[in-house]
Amino acid sequence: MIREDTAFVFPGQGSQVIGMLAEAADAHASIGHTFAEASDALGYDMWDLVQNGEQEQLNLTQTTQPVLLTCSVALWRSWTAAGGVRPSLMAGHSLGEFSALVCAGAINFADAVSLVQQRGKFMQSAVPVGEGAMAAIIGLEDSLINEACAKAASESGEVVSAVNYNSPGQVVIAGKAGAVEMAGTLCKEAGAKRAVPLPVSAPFHTQLMQPAGEKLAEVLAQMNVSAPEIPIVHNVHAGTETDPARIRELLVQQISSPVQWTSCVAAMVDRGIGQVVECGPGKVLSGLNRRIDRSLKSFNIEKPEGLESARAELAGEAQ
Repeated sequence: MIREDTAFVFPGQGSQVIGMLAEAADAHASIGHTFAEASDALGYDMWDLVQNGEQEQLNLTQTTQPVLLTCSVALWRSWTAAGGVRPSLMAGHSLGEFSALVCAGAINFADAVSLVQQRGKFMQSAVPVGEGAMAAIIGLEDSLINEACAKAASESGEVVSAVNYNSPGQVVIAGKAGAVEMAGTLCKEAGAKRAVPLPVSAPFHTQLMQPAGEKLAEVLAQMNVSAPEIPIVHNVHAGTETDPARIRELLVQQISSPVQWTSCVAAMVDRGIGQVVECGPGKVLSGLNRRIDRSLKSFNIEKPEGLESARAELAGEAQ
């Protein structure tokens, strides 16, 4: 059963925590099966890492990306096995776009796990650790943030730009560390409530990531990509695509382009979405979505009771 007013969204890096999905694994066999498939693809016990490893290891980009993709796919499989309704749209935040593509049938899961592990390695190697930085700018209009970044880039001669338009009043900037610090200061002078440095290892979604994009393109060229069975709203332009070649292009562009999350959510609302299921660990996207459009109703399915509650409510409303 398809719910025309329902979308699934998939989180990106930052939602990972040791011990996640433990309750879900006890309730749904598909969790263990999915992690076993991922472990076979990568050659290490991913479930043991997620449950018993160190947070520092889990936070390594090349580890975080396949782990979060696996979490999202496992929850999607649990949802479908439980008879959950089929959404009419999907979207993912940065890495989450790959999760969406797997769940929409566009990319094979085992291929995607390997792909995003390599994506993480490419992104980390593009800029040496310590040279790049990211910061969240809270409480300032997008246009003023863009002006501050342009001024800091001009004065420092280094790269800094807005990279995540997460919601009105919450935008992430990234680039070379000194330029990010300068832009953060300029944002506060322009009226921002805060400029919060983020604990990340590289300046994601900036032009500094272009070498990573070139390497990703080589891997994607060898990978089978199909038209999604469920339309996906893409980060780069907040539109949907059916051409596999164009989807490959967008995945390459995404690595060095801003995540237009505010526009993605607005586009879904314009297409009649009123309910959004966050398919992955945490509730980051649900919080952002509420700030973008307060009319949206959010569901989280990380825990068994959340999945069952969402399944029953969406099925009941659809009858």
